[in-house]
Amino acid sequence: MKWKGRERSSNVEDRRGMGGKGVAGIGGGLGIIILIVVTLMGGNPADILGGLSGSQGDSQGEYQETAKEKEAADFVSVVLADTEKVWTKEFKQDGMTYKEPTLVLYTDQVSSACGQAGKSVGPFYCPGDQKLYIDLSFYDELQNKYGAPGDFAMAYVIAHEVGHHVQTLLGTSDEIMPLRQKMSEEKFNKYLVRFELQADYYAGVWANHAQGQNLLEEGDLEEALGAANAVGDDTLQKKGQGYVVPESFTHGTSAQRERWFQKGFDNGTIEGGDTFKAKNL
Repeated sequence: MKWKGRERSSNVEDRRGMGGKGVAGIGGGLGIIILIVVTLMGGNPADILGGLSGSQGDSQGEYQETAKEKEAADFVSVVLADTEKVWTKEFKQDGMTYKEPTLVLYTDQVSSACGQAGKSVGPFYCPGDQKLYIDLSFYDELQNKYGAPGDFAMAYVIAHEVGHHVQTLLGTSDEIMPLRQKMSEEKFNKYLVRFELQADYYAGVWANHAQGQNLLEEGDLEEALGAANAVGDDTLQKKGQGYVVPESFTHGTSAQRERWFQKGFDNGTIEGGDTFKAKNL
């Protein structure tokens, strides 16, 4: 992706080295949301709940940024700026106003309006404060643990989390999350899959605009599709436990995630991303 020397977002909050001071408990609707939307990678909610117990240090000392970390921070800031332009335009075309989210950089652990989380949960979005959270070490994890290398794979991650912000602004999150109290976990998981696939679609919409601005380089689209494939529920479960449990899926299969990202990329507009009305995923 062509990103160096380009405009960065002003909506970046750097908390690296600050630790997890100011922890808020997880409760109510926001608690349900953070446990569900916490990570692109289908992280374990216990990672968050476990972080709520025990004392946390007030600080990790002065943070020393390496050259590699600075480059990664600059990169995600440029991607965020790109998403701001795309969604501002898309919302305006539909007579709405896009409220830009804040991206929080942290190390090891962080506090949000949705509670405390450790880096093991991966990048996540909290609708309570409308902020994205990411420990930049995830960049290496995406490549080494999930086998999804490349800067555009990471861009897909950011764009997916921004997709959850779009869902919040459109009211989709408020419509879906209360259903958890009205149905079985297995049935609700089917709504979660559609919820996550819609965020993948929105990530594809952003990628379409990036292509239109001549920002994509050879292999970028394949990097994003590779990342979508790597984080499918079936792929993660096969790798983690050797078998799959379809009724426990919350993010969609690898094929579904690729398909909806590609659909967003092909369409390039917010229309067409209504996974909740789609007969076939």
